[in-house]
Amino acid sequence: MRPAPRSHPRRPSRSLDSLLTTDTRSTPLAGAATASTPAHDPAALSKDDAARNRVVIGLLIVSAFVVILNETIMSVALPTLIIDLKVSAATAQWLTTGFLLTMAVVIPITGFLLQRLHTRQVFLMAMTLFSVGTLIAAIAPGFSILLIARVVQACGTAIMLPLLMTTAMTLVPPAARGRTMGNISIVISVAPAIGPTISGIILSALSWRFMFIIVLPIAIAALILGAVKMKNVTEPRKVPLDVLSVILSAFAFAGLLYGLSGVGEAAAGSAQPVPPLVPVAVGVVALALFILRQTRLARGGSPLLDLRTFLTKNFSISIAMIAVSSIALFGTLIILPIYMQTVLHLPTLETGLLLLPGGIVMGVLSPVVGRLFDRFGPTALLITGSVLVSGALWTMALALHADTPVYMIPVVHVILSIGLAMTFTPLFTSSLGSLKPELYSHGSAILNTVQQVMAGVGTALFVTLLSTGIASGLSDGANEVDATAAGVQMAFFAGAIVSLLSIAAAFFVRKPPVVEGAPVPMAH
Repeated sequence: MRPAPRSHPRRPSRSLDSLLTTDTRSTPLAGAATASTPAHDPAALSKDDAARNRVVIGLLIVSAFVVILNETIMSVALPTLIIDLKVSAATAQWLTTGFLLTMAVVIPITGFLLQRLHTRQVFLMAMTLFSVGTLIAAIAPGFSILLIARVVQACGTAIMLPLLMTTAMTLVPPAARGRTMGNISIVISVAPAIGPTISGIILSALSWRFMFIIVLPIAIAALILGAVKMKNVTEPRKVPLDVLSVILSAFAFAGLLYGLSGVGEAAAGSAQPVPPLVPVAVGVVALALFILRQTRLARGGSPLLDLRTFLTKNFSISIAMIAVSSIALFGTLIILPIYMQTVLHLPTLETGLLLLPGGIVMGVLSPVVGRLFDRFGPTALLITGSVLVSGALWTMALALHADTPVYMIPVVHVILSIGLAMTFTPLFTSSLGSLKPELYSHGSAILNTVQQVMAGVGTALFVTLLSTGIASGLSDGANEVDATAAGVQMAFFAGAIVSLLSIAAAFFVRKPPVVEGAPVPMAH
């Protein structure tokens, strides 16, 4: 990493006991597509500035937790929605897949928004979209309107996630980023993990609509508080937006996820307007064109996503492991509730409560793992975490059947949660910290996009295998319970095989060197 320009000398970084740093300046580099620059010189930060930054990060973490919670809040409700809305399991899972797909399409565009608008404006936009989507979901008369509401919610969530990482990585010095990413991991991984628990508690006594009715006042309160307390930490600047890149990315991600979900619906016996392989092929072609477009635009310094980030070995390996972890997390969160309610015949309340210990463990461990990363680096954490994740998936693949004792569910889910807590924080920090400053914003956008796309792929993949297993079991004469159990095992078996790749990759991730005083570009 390059030292700061001589025209802007810096004092050595000071030790901090909070999430904040005095390094709030971004130095745009020639030909780099950086985000908007911070509004204040770090050397001149006062106590009021530090307090302002603390409030900004706190607001973003709390607000992001609320909006990201909705990624998986529908998982426990799927069996109820299948009956209430008269749709198939593969169709109902689009309430989660559609949410993730929208995020994958919108996240690359948020880099443009973060450069053109003030921090406060972007925050208000995100929370307004999320609140409106939540209101529509609460009063939705049927599946189609509910799906539209989820898409509107996802637009707000997609903006909030990069805004959180942008602001945090601007205000936090390299030496403390592990601890900060530990707190952000609570938002990114724990909020989805406890979504099923919250929805299970609500559904035990109330209609599925109350999952949105209860969240709505919280979202509105965050919006009002942000309007009053949120301060700007960046100055907007004019940057170009390549519309063709946006269109290609939308077709690429939408085609791939729609096609994979179509395979699941076809396996469940649903008629398809077009063969599932057609949208998959469209997605592959669009992705290839998108890559070529970004390579060409990189020569002029204005790509939507600069793919030169993948030339950094540590970044590439970390992103691959994030992809596997996202598949494991979201695939498990969509399949386990179906297994528990359909095979074990557990009520929604008990389903949610059995998944609660794993969410709590992940929330408690994430900040601890962040501090361990700052002290010891990522390798030992990642190896241990990957082994635990793989062990949990193999256990689910081999041991979950119609007669499985109920106590095994929280045990194996806690093991999975411990493993994921030990992988997400080191991977977030190692991947972004390994890049050159001029590629930092693009790396952040790629990280968030890959995570959301692979979460959608994981959901679609697991549901497809579940549906295929059920159809195969029923055709062989098995009853519905045994056929569903076989489908669950098939889904987790595929996840377990993929997890072995993550174990091998964990040995090659290294802690990025800390370069004090280096410029820190804004993240998408």
